[in-house]
Amino acid sequence: MRLSKKLLASAKLYLILDAQVLDYSALLQVLKDSVRSGIDIVQLRDKNGSAKEILSFTRHALKITKHKIPFIVNDRADLAVLSGADGLHVGQDDLDYKQARKIMGHDKIIGVSCQNLKHALKAQADGADYIGFGSIFKTKTKPERQEMELGLLKEVIKRVKIPVFPIGGISRKNIDQLLPLGVERIAVCRDILLAKDVGRAVLSFKRALENVRR
Repeated sequence: MRLSKKLLASAKLYLILDAQVLDYSALLQVLKDSVRSGIDIVQLRDKNGSAKEILSFTRHALKITKHKIPFIVNDRADLAVLSGADGLHVGQDDLDYKQARKIMGHDKIIGVSCQNLKHALKAQADGADYIGFGSIFKTKTKPERQEMELGLLKEVIKRVKIPVFPIGGISRKNIDQLLPLGVERIAVCRDILLAKDVGRAVLSFKRALENVRR
């Protein structure tokens, strides 16, 4: 098994570097601070960047993560391959998992965004390495989505055996609503990107996840 997939298995805190929230320079600084504080896995989300910009950023980011922390590219399988990124994340309207796997090869991580149990079970059956499940709470990233019924999240965690990262509006203020559901992993964007102290924010999330009762 490739090292990045072994690292995924133990990953708890997933950081989304969203280029619509901060510019590339600020995102790189957040990445540096997060890596120092123990972030487990990172994704670049850039819906508007050019291929050249995304490729350049990813190569800079990989010099920071050094493949010791999986670095995932959102949507763009071509740029994930060209940059040497550790994996790809796809949504329901992007390449399907099987197409993505043909491009990425078997050693790379592929994650799939899911919004319901059917999506999650299909992603697992297809062979996805993990799923991002949400939006859990209201989020500026997906403003059209309503908050999710938390009972659905609990069912998905119970029935899906690959890593499940709840995503969408998760913050230090609401994470306590998720932990009793069996949540052991989360994906976070703004509450880390916009934190006054990025390192402290990362450590706060990690402490919360470490205290989950098994």
